[in-house]
Amino acid sequence: MTIHAPKPAIGLDNVPAAETTLSHVDGERGELIIAGRHVGELVHEGGYEHATALLWSAASGKPISAEEVRRALADARVAVFADIKRLLAGTDGMDSIAAFRAALAALHPRDGIAPRVLATAAAAVIAAALVRKERKLAPVAPNPSLGHAADYLQMMRGHNAPTDKEAAAMDAYLVTAIDHGLNASTFAARVVASTHADLFAGVTAAYCALTGPLHGGAPEPVLDMLDAIGTRERIGAWIEAELDRGDRLMGFGHRVYRVRDPRADVLKAALERFNPSNRRLAFALEVEAAARAALAKRKPDRPLDTNVEFYTALLLDALDIPRAAFTPTFAVARIAGWTAHIEEQLRRGRLLRPSSVYIGAMP
Repeated sequence: MTIHAPKPAIGLDNVPAAETTLSHVDGERGELIIAGRHVGELVHEGGYEHATALLWSAASGKPISAEEVRRALADARVAVFADIKRLLAGTDGMDSIAAFRAALAALHPRDGIAPRVLATAAAAVIAAALVRKERKLAPVAPNPSLGHAADYLQMMRGHNAPTDKEAAAMDAYLVTAIDHGLNASTFAARVVASTHADLFAGVTAAYCALTGPLHGGAPEPVLDMLDAIGTRERIGAWIEAELDRGDRLMGFGHRVYRVRDPRADVLKAALERFNPSNRRLAFALEVEAAARAALAKRKPDRPLDTNVEFYTALLLDALDIPRAAFTPTFAVARIAGWTAHIEEQLRRGRLLRPSSVYIGAMP
């Protein structure tokens, strides 16, 4: 009797590829832990620089304070801005997503600036400058007295520093999106790092993975969906028509979470603190309620709850960030996490080289 070995699972689902101290995603409980903190708690602890300090400390094994991160990022933003013409030189004719990729790939090591600091600072400077370029305006110099989130808005807008509420809302988004387990872009960063390529190659690979519509490309379509629905009276009929066609409702469902994405509630709360009278938010809440009810009725055995993209779109839109800049803005947040994973991979990991199952012809 011939005994056949069980066929291995394809796709790497639930296959551990790394041991990490950086973040943990529990899809069954709807829980995201970043460097030992629940994401909702981390937003209120000390901002993006604090979250970055926790991740970099855990990754390197060497403690770094939030104030050290704040000073380092501020100085690095100034240094990157001095090189912004070179970084954007090859981006003519590209859309914002492709231009950000090209500028990120043009980074190289600089004396006196740690690569993780340079990459994280550069992401904000480049993304803001590309928004200005799209509007046919000159880039705006960073203000090193501001925090990372506030300076990102200031460089993008080109006028006085943002209000405290605006800065807090932007900061909440950056913290919420800073890391999320071994997602596709983070895995790409760790694969490249495992070859001992430099950090800039790793973050560029991560960003390339982020641009795919199955990973980081959903916030803009959420706004397109709300625009298409248009009025309260059309909500139910529009949702039913989409589901009848078998189309996906943008902002609902997640590859990992079997319950509500915890980041959705964090960003919803941040948006309510920032602008509780936002008219689009009131309309979106009605759309969300109707969509959840329709999905629960149609697919009772497949949980499809609100995900992070739904409230990401609403928050970034409320901050007047153009839709074309949503993906680069995601990278502005996530790059601190990518750099931490790259550093951790170099310290703890080995060459990532999974096997494949050959199903082709034999000689």
